[in-house]
Amino acid sequence: MSQNFSICVYCGSRDGTDPAYAEAAEALGTAIAQEGWRLVYGAGDIGLMGRVARSAQIGGAETFGVIPVHLFKREVGKRDLTSFIVTETMHERKKVMFMNADAIVVLPGGAGSLDEFFEVLTWAQLGLHDKPILLFDTAGYWAPLTALMRHVVDQGFAEAGILDFVQTVSDLEALMARLRAARSARNA
Repeated sequence: MSQNFSICVYCGSRDGTDPAYAEAAEALGTAIAQEGWRLVYGAGDIGLMGRVARSAQIGGAETFGVIPVHLFKREVGKRDLTSFIVTETMHERKKVMFMNADAIVVLPGGAGSLDEFFEVLTWAQLGLHDKPILLFDTAGYWAPLTALMRHVVDQGFAEAGILDFVQTVSDLEALMARLRAARSARNA
């Protein structure tokens, strides 16, 4: 299966407390494989990262993992990927992941996922890219973040247009529809 569209997934290296998070990660990995797309992610084999990768692999998707050397043991670097890159720093990891993706999906996660999200959002705001950024709002996980973003705008720290750089979807069907539309637009 040839890689023609790559989805960068930012997500937790833990499963979180709600089983819906793990289910969403596995469903996303399966859906990426069914579309014939490539998964780009943080190369971990634990938590939601491991779940999305294993599901994508089971479905036959190409997998592109990037992990910094200092997290290799902590996140249990998954070595059986199609492509596996070990970087020196987190900054390099984020750059390599972003540069090898056509769209970004953010599943539930912690500080690292938020860091990755805000970095690509800032780059979009600055006009450095136009890749779609999608928050997969599983079980309402991202509702506080979207409220915070509206608050930032309401308090005058960002233009309202910043909200247009992020699409929030609550189910896999809607997420995949948005990704298919992004792929069609890219290929037009």
